[in-house]
Amino acid sequence: MYDQIKVSAAQVSPCFLNKSKTVDKACEIIKQAGSEHAKLIVFPEAFISGYPDWIWLIQNSKSKDLNNLYIELVKNAVSIPDSSTKQLCDTAKQAGIYVIIGMNEINVESSNNSLYNTILFIDDKGTILGKHRKLIPTSGERLLWSQGDGSTLHVFDTSIGKLSGLICWENFMPLARHALYAMGTQILAAPTWDKSVQWVSSLQHIAREGGAFVISSCMALKKDDIPDRYDFKKLYPQDREWINTGNSCIVNPKGEIIAGPVEAKKEILYADIDLSQITASKRMFDVAGHYARPDVFKFGVNRKPNNNIDIID
Repeated sequence: MYDQIKVSAAQVSPCFLNKSKTVDKACEIIKQAGSEHAKLIVFPEAFISGYPDWIWLIQNSKSKDLNNLYIELVKNAVSIPDSSTKQLCDTAKQAGIYVIIGMNEINVESSNNSLYNTILFIDDKGTILGKHRKLIPTSGERLLWSQGDGSTLHVFDTSIGKLSGLICWENFMPLARHALYAMGTQILAAPTWDKSVQWVSSLQHIAREGGAFVISSCMALKKDDIPDRYDFKKLYPQDREWINTGNSCIVNPKGEIIAGPVEAKKEILYADIDLSQITASKRMFDVAGHYARPDVFKFGVNRKPNNNIDIID
């Protein structure tokens, strides 16, 4: 068990809607972070194989355009496990680093044609620890991603601390946060598409509230990163350079930003963290400990998978 470790956040762009090239790129970034002696790297939301930003641009009545994009998104999505996850696991083992990476995930347990917004957790031995599916997509995202359930709400006890993750605006859900606090999370990954100043402020509050380190990784994406064959690219203002400027950051349990935020730049952020700071921060306020008041408040989490079919032989 480490007390002091180096962690990282990859503010990078995918090879848009190209799974094989994006996985290759992710592996190179994993190796780079490992060579810098980082013990953990967090990738952005939906990194494999790209955040479907067209949902905010194309009217839902444009069925042909949306169908074509969805077909391509599904073709470049990940099933867990598959050859893509094996490649990521092999690289994590080679680099000796934990990996938390966002992806579009196919529902292989059922129809094979619906998608989840998922983060995958891989340890430094190349083993899949588990995954988390976003509980509720935000606004226009609901037209594309399915809802996750409580079965993927986990905290993983590892050699670098207790790891967990919530995706983008899931972090605004007080009960989802409290579930992870109560499970003892020490490092909370927050892959996101939100680049706003308000988002960074929320991360500072969450880190202080939970007495945890928070790592926010946001995709840095230029308009030129989207191939010209995608017509929705023309819907952006002609002079727009950046679709998302990133603003990734790492926050300590005091709510202090210790790396970033980095804007309009593609890079890997690094920070040295000391898990003993968590204990110090919880001396005064431990939201799931001496401040919990279970005699007043009762809280439960349904961890049963919400399957749409039960096979009875």
